[in-house]
Amino acid sequence: MIQQKEPYILVFGMSICDIFGFTNQSYRPYDSNPGVIKMSYGGVCRNIAENMARVGVNTKFISILGDDERGKSLQEHAKKMHFDMSDSLIVEGAATPTYIAILDEKGEMVSAVVDISIASLFTEEFVESKRELIKNAEFVILDADNPAITEYIVKNFSEYTNIILDPVSAARACTVKHLLPYIHTLKPNRYEAEVLCGFELNSEEAIREAGNYFRGLGIKKVFISLDCEGIYYHDGVEEGIIKAQEAKVINVTGAGDAFVAGIGYSYMNAKTIKDTVKFANTMSLLTIAHEETIDPTICEVKVQQEMTTREWIEKTY
Repeated sequence: MIQQKEPYILVFGMSICDIFGFTNQSYRPYDSNPGVIKMSYGGVCRNIAENMARVGVNTKFISILGDDERGKSLQEHAKKMHFDMSDSLIVEGAATPTYIAILDEKGEMVSAVVDISIASLFTEEFVESKRELIKNAEFVILDADNPAITEYIVKNFSEYTNIILDPVSAARACTVKHLLPYIHTLKPNRYEAEVLCGFELNSEEAIREAGNYFRGLGIKKVFISLDCEGIYYHDGVEEGIIKAQEAKVINVTGAGDAFVAGIGYSYMNAKTIKDTVKFANTMSLLTIAHEETIDPTICEVKVQQEMTTREWIEKTY
């Protein structure tokens, strides 16, 4: 177990076992289809935790798992990746959250089943049992997948630690809008930011207006992903947009998770806000250039080298 006296970032959220079935030939409903089955580990917060651990951040991850083989496998994987899941809630007799999808020969999903019923067992009482762990974290990373628990943690612990919030989706963003005054760092994409600020980000002026709106609520640092237009940042001292030249895209899944992990790394290493954007964005770029949700070769040295050699377009205000 990681020694608690060492500075750490705590991530709190779901772990999911992803199972994908790829058919070799034309998909036939109501029949057994020959193909390939692959399993991987997912969940926004779990992905963030693993990405941070891969670049050397002392990472603790509190999740909820069943005591089944999938749950044990997720815990073993965490040990290999060097992030600490030992404070997670393990529910006897329950199924670890699992997502199963069937994809046809074109790669299109034809059916899926998700079982995350165990998530309801994340309770305020369980959160309170981890009070000291949460209070002592340098930063706590949350998403909006479980709005009630997110609200409880934000309102009860923001005076002790710094909250980094990823809204996850535009639909989820509306459930955490009232929590923004408690947040240290906000990382939405354009659409999530529009829900949170209440107007469209259809121009550079509107993007800056959103940044000022979020800062006016008390948020210390704002990072808005603008897709191919780059990353907008604002911390009250520096404000601008940084865009990477040329991005190879294979699979965009996991890009946002990698970016949040890069923010965590940068905070723990006292990076400037511009270098925070570049490091976090480099982690995203490496992720989308790989077919897996997490680039299995990503590490601190690789990110630093890629960040240094890549060309950046920078605009400051």
